[in-house]
Amino acid sequence: MALTLKTRREVSKETFKRYQKARKSEKTKILDEYVALTGYTRHHAAQVLSRWGKRSPPKHTRCKPVVYDYKVFEALRRVWIVCDCICGKRLAPYLAEIVPVLESCGELVVDDVTRDKLVSISAATIDRLLAPERAKYVLKPRSAPVFSLMNRIPVKTFSEWDKTEPGHEQVDLVEHNGGVTKGEYANTVVLTDVCTSWTQMQAVLNKAQIRVFRALEEEIEEIPFDVEGLHSDGGKEFINHHLKEYCEDKGIVFTHSRSYKKNDNCYVEQRNGNIVRRAVGYARYSGEKEVKLLNELYVSLKLYVNFFQPVMRLEEKTRLGSKVRKRYDAAKTPYQRVLECTKIDDSVKEALRKKYRTLNPAELKRKITRCQNRLIKYASKDGGRTLQFAQKPSGF
Repeated sequence: MALTLKTRREVSKETFKRYQKARKSEKTKILDEYVALTGYTRHHAAQVLSRWGKRSPPKHTRCKPVVYDYKVFEALRRVWIVCDCICGKRLAPYLAEIVPVLESCGELVVDDVTRDKLVSISAATIDRLLAPERAKYVLKPRSAPVFSLMNRIPVKTFSEWDKTEPGHEQVDLVEHNGGVTKGEYANTVVLTDVCTSWTQMQAVLNKAQIRVFRALEEEIEEIPFDVEGLHSDGGKEFINHHLKEYCEDKGIVFTHSRSYKKNDNCYVEQRNGNIVRRAVGYARYSGEKEVKLLNELYVSLKLYVNFFQPVMRLEEKTRLGSKVRKRYDAAKTPYQRVLECTKIDDSVKEALRKKYRTLNPAELKRKITRCQNRLIKYASKDGGRTLQFAQKPSGF
């Protein structure tokens, strides 16, 4: 009958005492008896009797000290919150730019050692340190309604875009209907530059052509560089004589997407979710007060997104069997991409630099949060619907 583990330990303890005091010839006999009694192999039995009572060192020990301590984590978490909780690949190359800005604004106070660690931290380490924080805040996506498309103007597909020159814009409409398309509700006109990702947005009371046209006209005037091309989906709010004649007068090439091919308008579709839906949510807004409050939110949101939100652009996509490998460029803000464009006048770049030096990203974030809290009150009164924002960390 095999001995239990407890019995084998007691036998090993008593045998060890005799084994240590015995001579070499006697140790051989003791070892034979011990092997026959416990069932161990002779090699393992010799190890047990020679090392009994001695604690072996652990197999895996940490040789390197902790580099990114709690000070680095706290500073990183604050910068991450100010940058709207973006991923590590977007945040890592932008830390060298945003950390001095926050320090000059008095929003971040760190010592020299912590600053050096914070600026040199890798994207993988950022995601690893912030993984517990990111897991607390989850936004559930929601599908957008599908619009019928019309073919009245030239079609432009997703493969025909030139991402090297600024001035080619995509426009789309984001509905704030709360999932119910009946009645009148607010909409947001979103305009995005393909090359620089510069984004403009403005809320309108409904989808009337005249309102959408006026909002789009104001957004085109606010873009800091000349617009050469305009692309939309096939919605009647865009495909009309007003906008077509306006583009012809301004020398703007007007194109639209194919039917049921949302990827033809992919650049602005991405900004709809990452900016508008993330900041405003999916609640229903109807009325002039809500539209006024949305536009008040967009005043700060446009500055925050264009000057302090880095964006990665897809550079290459290759397929290896069933897998698709994507390669992105370094994360940069739309402001940085505008400064790198050689076709934009230096006077425009200097005006943007002056504007950049007057902005405080933390203060812009607080203004956005205050407007979001006011939007929650409006949304809760309309049909009992609640506003679904992406939850943000507390302590900011």
